Amino acid sequence: MSGHKTDHALQDMHRPDDAAALSNQGTATSRIIRPRDAASLILIDRNGNEPRILMGRRARAMHFMPDMFVFPGGGTEAQDGRINAANSLRPQDEAKLLAGLGKRASTQRARALAMTAIRETYEETGLLLGTPHDDAQTHPWTGFARSNHLPDLSQLRYVARAITPPGHVRRYDARFFASFLDEISPELPARNSNPADISAIESSAYNEPELSDLKFVSFSEAFNLNIAAITRIILRDIEKLLLEDRDLSSIYPVPFYRKRHGRHVREVI
Repeated sequence: MSGHKTDHALQDMHRPDDAAALSNQGTATSRIIRPRDAASLILIDRNGNEPRILMGRRARAMHFMPDMFVFPGGGTEAQDGRINAANSLRPQDEAKLLAGLGKRASTQRARALAMTAIRETYEETGLLLGTPHDDAQTHPWTGFARSNHLPDLSQLRYVARAITPPGHVRRYDARFFASFLDEISPELPARNSNPADISAIESSAYNEPELSDLKFVSFSEAFNLNIAAITRIILRDIEKLLLEDRDLSSIYPVPFYRKRHGRHVREVI
C-alpha cells in the first residue's frame, strides 16, 4: 500500500502470545466481513508522576471484545465527516490518514475518522474535546451546543491503526488518536471543573451500558487488566512514544497492524 513501509512480522516486534491472540478478539465466523471504519481515543492524564490512560470495560454480552477494557471509541457514522469543527487536524496527521485511505481517500473521510473519536468519547464518557465558539449553539451534537463548544480536531494526534483479522463477526479498520486530559472541556454537571474527577464519569448518565467501570490507569495497571492483544500492543507503543516526546508534538511514524498472507504484520505509515 502506498505510503506504508512493511516492518517485521508482528511476532518479531512483540510477544509471541500477543501475535497469536490477535485472532481471538471476538466471535468467529466463516463469512467474509469488510472492516468498518472506526476510531478510538487514547486520553492521557499527564498531571501526575506518571501518565495514566482512560479505559472502560465493554459489556459481557458484546460480540466484539466482550468484558475487556478498551479505549473510548466506535464505528464511524455517515454524518461524522460533515460535522462543524473549531479547528482542523494537524497537517501531518491529516496526511497520514489520507495515505491510508487508498482510492477512497478524501479530506472529508479523514476528518470523519477523527470526528468519530471525539463523538464516541463524548457519548461514552461525557468528556468534550472542544473549544468555546460563538457558532456552537446550533451544533447538532447536543452536549457541544449546550456548553457552547465546537469539536477541536487540532487536539488529536494520530498514533496507530489496526484492522481486525478476518474470521470475526465484527471487523474494524480502527484509527487510534491520542489527546491529553488537560485539553478536555468538562461538561458533566456533577464534575464541577475538574476533568480528572473520574468518579463523576463513573456515576453519570453518560456511562453507556457498552462501556462501564471507566477509570484512569497507569501503563503497568493497564497491562494487568483484561485487555485484547492489540490494546496491549498499542499501549506499549504509546508508552514508548511518550518517553520520547511527552507532548506528542513531533512528526513520528504511525504503526499499522493487520494480517497479510496469513501473518500478523506491523507496517509504518
